[in-house]
Amino acid sequence: MPRTAVIHTDGAAKGNPGPAGIGVVARTEQGTVLFEHAEYIGETTNNVAEYTAFIQGLHLAREKGIDAVRMASDSELLVRQLHGLYKVRHPNLKDLYDRAVALMAQFERVEVCHVPREKNAEADALANRAITTRNGARNI
Repeated sequence: MPRTAVIHTDGAAKGNPGPAGIGVVARTEQGTVLFEHAEYIGETTNNVAEYTAFIQGLHLAREKGIDAVRMASDSELLVRQLHGLYKVRHPNLKDLYDRAVALMAQFERVEVCHVPREKNAEADALANRAITTRNGARNI
């Protein structure tokens, strides 16, 4: 198993707050899929879903023995908060932010980058599928 991965994450909520799901797609740097994850996470906001997807991507990477990650998200808020450009003001996001930072510290290298929505289509499709089916599925 490669020790480096590019991980796309996305969270979606219909209604904001509303039914929410997360999607995660991890690939080698050459593009081979390492794992995918889709999960319904109940009723919550889009921002909570974005953070939950990001955290789940990191958890799954650690389970697979990956120690260097490039995390890609279309959530400008999440990326800017993790880069320290925006303060985390909402109490629900503060806990998730702290969990994300603690997980990131467990890797040798973490890069967090913003990608346009169209470059995150696979993770978005998984998050929306999770909402539609109301269950989680991990394809490894």
